Amino acid sequence: MDFFDLLTMVGGLALFLYGMHLLSEGLEKLSGGRLERVLENLTNNRIKAVLLGAGVTAVIQSSSATTVMVVGFVNSGIMKLSQAIGIIMGANVGTTITSWLLSLTGIESDNFLLQLVKPTSFSPVLAVIGVIFILKNGKKRDLGSILVGFAILMTGMDTMSSAMKPLSQVPWFTGLFTMFTNPVLGLLVGALLTAVIQSSSASVGILQALCATGSISYAAAVPIILGQNIGTCVTAMMSGVGASKNARRASIVHLLFNVIGTAIFLIVFYVLHAFVDFAFMENAADSAGIALVHTGFNVVATLILLPFADYLEKLSFILIRRDDEEERQAMESELFAKMDERFLNTPSFALEQAYSYTLKMAELTSESLGKATYNLFDYDKKTAAEVEQMENLVDRYDDEISGYLVKLASRNLSEQDSRKLNMLQHSVGDLERIADHAMNLVDCARAMNKKEQSFSDKATEELKVFSQAVRDIVSASVAVFESGDEAAARLIEPFEETIDILQKEMKKRHMKRLRKGKCTAEMGFVLSDITNNFERIADHCSNLAINVMQLGEDDTHAHEYVDSIEKGEGSEFDRAMQEHLRRYELPGKAAK
Repeated sequence: MDFFDLLTMVGGLALFLYGMHLLSEGLEKLSGGRLERVLENLTNNRIKAVLLGAGVTAVIQSSSATTVMVVGFVNSGIMKLSQAIGIIMGANVGTTITSWLLSLTGIESDNFLLQLVKPTSFSPVLAVIGVIFILKNGKKRDLGSILVGFAILMTGMDTMSSAMKPLSQVPWFTGLFTMFTNPVLGLLVGALLTAVIQSSSASVGILQALCATGSISYAAAVPIILGQNIGTCVTAMMSGVGASKNARRASIVHLLFNVIGTAIFLIVFYVLHAFVDFAFMENAADSAGIALVHTGFNVVATLILLPFADYLEKLSFILIRRDDEEERQAMESELFAKMDERFLNTPSFALEQAYSYTLKMAELTSESLGKATYNLFDYDKKTAAEVEQMENLVDRYDDEISGYLVKLASRNLSEQDSRKLNMLQHSVGDLERIADHAMNLVDCARAMNKKEQSFSDKATEELKVFSQAVRDIVSASVAVFESGDEAAARLIEPFEETIDILQKEMKKRHMKRLRKGKCTAEMGFVLSDITNNFERIADHCSNLAINVMQLGEDDTHAHEYVDSIEKGEGSEFDRAMQEHLRRYELPGKAAK
């Protein structure tokens, strides 16, 4: 191997990594949730996943290619790490078909079909099709990126292997296969040489070819075969370079599977050999025997480690730890575990789960608003960040609950459960919008802090009273939603009317201060933005109360209920509103 072979190998590595990036990016854009569902159906059972991995690898005759594609799926978020483990194990089993074919046909086969299914044979065709799709610049552009990415990736793999291929003809290189009699040294040599060639199939093939000379015994061949399974992991490890943490964990699982499997096989095999004395170990190895050992190891390792797949996943998380963002996402995933799709077969119970999550969403929304309003008067960067995190979590609640309710709606529900489901569907939307308005208030506070602006003392006093009223109506609405008390729900509408009156009074007072030069127009826009958010929050609180009342009435609609309310002087509505106005009376004289 000269300098130019080294340059070729480096160029092949560059193509490999770029192809991996292009493949992952294309898969992510094209999938749109469809590919995730297909793979989930194929891999929701570990045994099915192993069979899928074995089948794909048997067809393309490259465990490295299968594992790299799996790493790409995990990197793009299309496949979960837990789903990938079974396919990775299956890939190790599927790759053994190559050694059986080589034992029959030799390292280089002239069989047209055998050559056609090799990735290096069909990837140029995929590249041509992919380029055509990309140049058309239509809906198939992302599919074109996937095909071209796969072709570039395979070209990079083939380029690296070709650059190293001359070593297989160098006597000192092939002599390394036979010079070590110690099993551990033999294992290391097999791992090292396969890592250099980047193909366990090619490495096993070379070993099979050397067996034709009759100079290699099973005692030398067995540890080398075990090492070759470890060495092939280097391709998957390289595919994880620059990828997401989960993608790197997938490549780590591949390495762990082979290292642990090798350790178990090596210990058990040589302990038994010490007691039983396998006579065949001193015999000259042949191609079929090499294929048998290769297959036996991978099948046994898969059978032993498949029940412990979850522990392999946990070990990969120990080796590659979560960062804060990933930890938060994991906690959120665990948070929604009780909305299990299996509960959909018992609709009433599933509905209760959704209701309990909506209550948590309501409490979180109320808390975020409290922090947001206090932040208006005493801006704190940490508190602002907390409100933003809460708003993101409320959005997640909205997505999870809404999606669950849509699935539940197709089930056979009682009339009462159907009303409750409709109530929850409307309520999660109102709660999500309240959290959005809370975030808007934080944006107002952040902007004022950045510009070093503040309201006048009188405006601040008025705003504190107004914000307290808004916090109270949200708390009251959440309490109504939790209790389902219709009588209490009817008192929310006069509270909402009070908020409208307070907003109008705030605007009048601001205009009075503006005419007297006690306030600026710019701060007036900020004040208007804040009070508008307050008023809209109250509207959503009114909607929450009406949603609760709809549980007990067949055809109650929001606008119909509001229009039917008796608001005359002395009415129940008027008395409640007057009580709220006295409680939240703005300081100072009213504007005229």
